[in-house]
Amino acid sequence: MAISQAVRRRLKNRRRIVRPQAATLVLLSIVWLSAAICAAWFAGEGLIPRLFAQLNTLQKAPPWWLQVPMMAGNYIFVPTVLLLIIALGVMWISPQPRGWARIVVVSSLLVLTVRYILWRSLSTLNLADPTNGVFSLGLFLLEMLMLASSTIQLLLMLRVRDRQEEANQNAIAVVSGQFTPSVDVFIPTYNEPEFVLRRTIIGCQAMEYANKRIYLLDDTHRPEIRSLAAELGCEYMIRPDNRHAKAGNLNHAFAQTNSDLIVVFDADFIPTRNFLTRTVGFFQTEQVALVQTPQSFYNPDPIARNLGLENVLTSEEEVFYRQIQPIRDAAGSVICSGTSFVVRRTALEATGGFVTESLSEDYFTGIRLSAQGYQLVYLDEKLSAGLAADNMDAHATQRLRWARGTLQAFFIESNPLTIPGLTPLQRLAHLEGLLHWFTSLSRVGFLVIPLAYSFLNVIPVRATEAQLLYFFLPYYVVQLSVFSWLNYRSRSALLSDIYSLVLAVPLAWTVIQVMLNPFSRGFNVTPKGTSSDRYSYNWNLATPLIAFFIITAISLWRNLGMCMIKGGWAAAPLDPIEALARSESIKGMGIGWLWSGYNLVMLGIALLILLDVPRPDPYDWFDLRRTVQITLHPSHVTHPPFWGVSTMFSEGGTEVSLTQTGFPSLDLEETLSVTVNILEEALQLEGTAIRTDIQDEFSTVRIQFDALPGHDHRRLIEMLFCRPGQWKRRNSPGEFRSLLLLLGILLKPRILFDQGSDVRAIAIAKG
Repeated sequence: MAISQAVRRRLKNRRRIVRPQAATLVLLSIVWLSAAICAAWFAGEGLIPRLFAQLNTLQKAPPWWLQVPMMAGNYIFVPTVLLLIIALGVMWISPQPRGWARIVVVSSLLVLTVRYILWRSLSTLNLADPTNGVFSLGLFLLEMLMLASSTIQLLLMLRVRDRQEEANQNAIAVVSGQFTPSVDVFIPTYNEPEFVLRRTIIGCQAMEYANKRIYLLDDTHRPEIRSLAAELGCEYMIRPDNRHAKAGNLNHAFAQTNSDLIVVFDADFIPTRNFLTRTVGFFQTEQVALVQTPQSFYNPDPIARNLGLENVLTSEEEVFYRQIQPIRDAAGSVICSGTSFVVRRTALEATGGFVTESLSEDYFTGIRLSAQGYQLVYLDEKLSAGLAADNMDAHATQRLRWARGTLQAFFIESNPLTIPGLTPLQRLAHLEGLLHWFTSLSRVGFLVIPLAYSFLNVIPVRATEAQLLYFFLPYYVVQLSVFSWLNYRSRSALLSDIYSLVLAVPLAWTVIQVMLNPFSRGFNVTPKGTSSDRYSYNWNLATPLIAFFIITAISLWRNLGMCMIKGGWAAAPLDPIEALARSESIKGMGIGWLWSGYNLVMLGIALLILLDVPRPDPYDWFDLRRTVQITLHPSHVTHPPFWGVSTMFSEGGTEVSLTQTGFPSLDLEETLSVTVNILEEALQLEGTAIRTDIQDEFSTVRIQFDALPGHDHRRLIEMLFCRPGQWKRRNSPGEFRSLLLLLGILLKPRILFDQGSDVRAIAIAKG
């Protein structure tokens, strides 16, 4: 048996060596072939130049149906206006993109996309010479890469699945006790702080389901974590080595346990009480192997925090969980996201456990289950919440690991494009997920192309104003107007562009690295639960963006000067042919000028995002209203209890708006011992009043809790994190408001205007 396993291991390793070479050679062959064609074109002799000359002739004489109608004239805006009215009307009648409304909008967008692609490919390429041709074809291919991903998404959007009613029916059997399979809850941990793990364990124990056991899987063998598990009464498990990182940790625990179902929570994710009652019922259907729920976050991501828009922007993952996962559920290609999911043990055994071939063990485990004919379910209910990355460096580490792990699909047996057992629709959905990471190359290319207008006098898009208004404008306006509606108000197009731009360069470089050497990096854990009392700038991420900002600013100035010279401020050309050439050049530079201006604004905002603001308090504050009674300790003053309503709560303290006067005023150095009685929870906590203030004509008092005994701390955690339905959906700003917000941030950076509030936050956190 041992020999057989060793042979299989060697064969598996051999396949890993051969397949990356084959995939990498395909990529390099494409690059070499493209380079050879470009070299032959620039050489000016042979078949290649003649071929491109013929293609250029065809571009100048497109089919009649790709020409602007002669009667257009003053009616050139009519198609755009009509389509916009239809889109706005549909969204007004159906505020949520359901049923017929989604079909109408998506079908219209698909038609406009096909129309735009035909126009771009048959009419706008500038192949007059090799320099223009290389940039024109390059821009076209970058666009097609983006459009391929978005078009697949649109096709999948024609069907969306909502399982809330199904969950309601399935939950009846669980709540009534008719269906209560045994459940093991795995919490894999690697160096997360003790206070973060304490929350998660308490939250898992608070789940309303009797037939469960909690396992803390410690991959760092820390004595304090062993003590924590013993204190809280959960199982503690370690393994002899750290092979295969998180996947290996889960597989070790999988082999040591025997429950019917397994639930996995990352070390920082806390479930609500009803997590199991809402998910376990789906497993009454034998074919269901896995139920995935959304990832929610109880702290703002670093982009929102650094912009000062913590209460305005939704987390970056909202688009994925509101829009992408429901359409993937309809296509039978739900993505296992690594946390907050339930999986059937027998199904996992049939597929060999959690996949260890890749950094993204969750993604490929789900693919293997699907390939074996099992069903993966996505329940779009916020049943848990975790910590978003603490700073931009951690944010980048997490995203780059996701990109690397997902793209390793091309080099392992669990490749969703080739693994036996998946349907064509499932493969199409997974193809979109793989293409998503390649779009970072397009985003970097869109920073480079406008520079060619200025420094090389290149015109990559050859189109008249009438053509742009007739073919491009309807597509762009309709897409922009319905973008947020289609993703359930989770992100505007402008904010999406900012989020993609910040990490575009490192992501593009990671894509190239993975395609050349897919297994060169190991698993990097995202730091969570840290704090900082100072500003810090991420120069590693900023350096390429600063370079682009400087070059783009120079090109913008150069373009403006050239437009002034060629547009009439200099002597007018005498030769009509030269005049026509100059006119075309001015049009090209006009597009380049607008494009460079847009890039410059977006780069400026991206550079501001990379300034991490102070995060002095390790505890996150929640907008939680509770009736509070505050009793002053007799040793300080004798006074009847004060009444009020909490405005904010955290593990470390609370802020209360008092409904009566007379509370002692506290100077900077003064404190006052108090007892806080939270009436709705029947919970009394000892603390210290550290600050008083006046807000909206009401007296407020900030109270810092003393060290809480175990029972009281457990009750506080359950109140803050475990209430069913507490993680609400927030809508992201629309396009116009997003534009105003971004311009406001650029004109009023947080580093210059909000330092006072950050200093106050540091003082409050230090108590």
